[in-house]
Amino acid sequence: MNYIFAETLRKLRDERGLSQKQLGKLMFVNHSTIARWENGSRLPDATMILRLADHLGVDANKLFQLAAQSEESPNVIMVDDSKVILSEGLSVLEEAMPDATITGFIWPKEAIEYAKMNRIALAVLDIELGAASGLDLCRTLLEINPRTNIVFLTAFPDYSLDAWKTEASGFILKPLTLEGIKEQLKKLRYPFSTGSAEEWTIK
Repeated sequence: MNYIFAETLRKLRDERGLSQKQLGKLMFVNHSTIARWENGSRLPDATMILRLADHLGVDANKLFQLAAQSEESPNVIMVDDSKVILSEGLSVLEEAMPDATITGFIWPKEAIEYAKMNRIALAVLDIELGAASGLDLCRTLLEINPRTNIVFLTAFPDYSLDAWKTEASGFILKPLTLEGIKEQLKKLRYPFSTGSAEEWTIK
């Protein structure tokens, strides 16, 4: 739960003289959604944060920074059936997200079991996982937690169309690079704190 964001949102709304119902109408969401944001049980996604900033007259970067101040280290997983690629990719992810807990998996089944026990902020998935499919793994992870950010990593650009039919945030061609993952982190559906100095800056 993020009580820092919740309390700031409530104060900003009060300063504007808006009820939860009134802000909900401006945001095109139900007032119960505003209530959940203000009690810390839910966080708005990037689109909603931008709308909040507009209606509350505050810098969006401030709201993004507050939303990032989670009380737990975000869990990030990478799934690839190549041990070499997995090892190299984990090093890149650790450099890009120093505050995250990074875990690698070769077998999709193990990744699914981990996801059932831990809230996954980001999953970087190979599309071809031996006999298994990263596309199917994506769907399973989203069934477990719909707010998991998915980024596909593959050597085959022909898969891009299939990838975009899922709820994925992005698509990277191998090899995974620091620049590539940083670019994808700017486009996540559900932003989280990575510990990177340049995060949350809106151009």
